[in-house]
Amino acid sequence: MDALGDRAPYVLWTKGATSFLAVRQETRVTITGSRASTSYGDHVAGELAHDASHAEQIVVSGGAYGIDDAAHRAALSSGGQTIAVVPGGPDRLYPAGHRDMLERVGDVGLLMSEMPPGAAPTRHRFIARGRLLAALSSATVIVEAGARSGSLHVAREAHALGRGVGAVPGPVTSAASTGTHLLLSEGTAALVTGHHDLATLTSDRRRQAPARTTGLSAGRDLDAVDQYRPGRSL
Repeated sequence: MDALGDRAPYVLWTKGATSFLAVRQETRVTITGSRASTSYGDHVAGELAHDASHAEQIVVSGGAYGIDDAAHRAALSSGGQTIAVVPGGPDRLYPAGHRDMLERVGDVGLLMSEMPPGAAPTRHRFIARGRLLAALSSATVIVEAGARSGSLHVAREAHALGRGVGAVPGPVTSAASTGTHLLLSEGTAALVTGHHDLATLTSDRRRQAPARTTGLSAGRDLDAVDQYRPGRSL
């Protein structure tokens, strides 16, 4: 978290295996993406998380519906290790439909938040969580993302920190792949088609992070607001 400079959290609230935070950064990989994932995206996210687990990497994600869900569940079913970075307090598990899955992560993996117990998820907290997802791992992979998906914010945070960033291509007719194609075309992300590409991202530390301690541009931060809207499930 030191790479975040003055944006580093003052304290982290955790439940579970805090030893996951003491391992080398290259041991952790963030896999995230759209809440409105397709069966293709779920399959790819599950395969990446499964292979990462068998390579003894810790799968980091945000506990949301869609790609996050596929990544966490694949890691758990593979007997692997996973970290869920939640937007509210560690006792305010969100979304409610993932309570059982997130409780299991807390039992055998690690639940983590910069918010204290009792804190509810808000728009700002979803945006702020993106920098933690990016900073925790040596590489971040976006599997599917819409044009305004909050996962694009995570990818750009990781890129700005000098971490490896990958994106999975999809059908040109799929709105769920618009964001990943954007990351690839603008040069923010490298092409990921399997764990071999992911392994390259996690081992490539030659990238140099730009000197910055402030957030991303306002326009891009506003894109991430789509991650949460009152009354709308994640």
